[in-house]
Amino acid sequence: MTTAVVPVNHETILAGPVGSLDAYIHAVGAIPVLSREDEHSLANKFRDHEDLEAARELVMAHLRFVVHIAKGYTGYGLPLGDLIQEGNVGLMKAVKRFDPDYGVRLVSFAVHWIRAEIHEFVLRNWRIVKVATTKAQRKLFFNLRKSKKSLAWLSHEETQAVAEDLGVTPKEVTEMERRLSARDAIFDPAPDTDDERAFTPAAYLPSPDSDPAVLVEKTDWHNDATGRMHRALTTLDDRSRHILESRWLTENKQTLHELADEYGVSAERIRQIEVNAIKKLRSSMAL
Repeated sequence: MTTAVVPVNHETILAGPVGSLDAYIHAVGAIPVLSREDEHSLANKFRDHEDLEAARELVMAHLRFVVHIAKGYTGYGLPLGDLIQEGNVGLMKAVKRFDPDYGVRLVSFAVHWIRAEIHEFVLRNWRIVKVATTKAQRKLFFNLRKSKKSLAWLSHEETQAVAEDLGVTPKEVTEMERRLSARDAIFDPAPDTDDERAFTPAAYLPSPDSDPAVLVEKTDWHNDATGRMHRALTTLDDRSRHILESRWLTENKQTLHELADEYGVSAERIRQIEVNAIKKLRSSMAL
């Protein structure tokens, strides 16, 4: 079960458990991202006055980032809902330890705590995922571990006895015993491993440049710059705007000479208009 987050009248409240992970992801994605000022204010309230409502708002506003990070670990075969829940634990730990005076956004600080909790969960569950993948195998796995009296391999008679006790075939007992005796998969490839196709859990970890804080910052910057660019273009006269768009904002860019022929002026005159238009554009975007 996953706890849903439902926006109500510009506020967010925790609803009861729901069975739909998609509904949860949609709900947390609808929670607005806090501005730097609001985040700093809430963090100060929690740190200085132990304001639990402020802490709750900080957690709620960052649940979307946990989902984003957790999706990067689905290659392990573990349920996404479990990964998100572990990441949420890391988020709450981060909020508890966050100091707004450091001058960084909470998401940049929290990403390390979120990943640490998910990493721990993956490592705790990695072997059992591969050793027992079905309900029947998991039952045999736990019962066989209880039945084995030592680390030595079962004799033929012992295998037959365990099979009868558990209601399975001797072949299934032998196969599960082999899995139990196998070494855990190494997390990182061995230094002398030449086979590039050799599988290791580390191959499924997110790349270092997948920090959601950086991705969100880049997206926000790009959207803001694009919006200011469009608004600034509207301040130019038609000829200047057309020259800039033809020179820089289209796939089939035109040369100075092509535009000079189009407007019946010299290439130098087109260059002058272009330079002046870029200056006006920069001034407008700086406002």
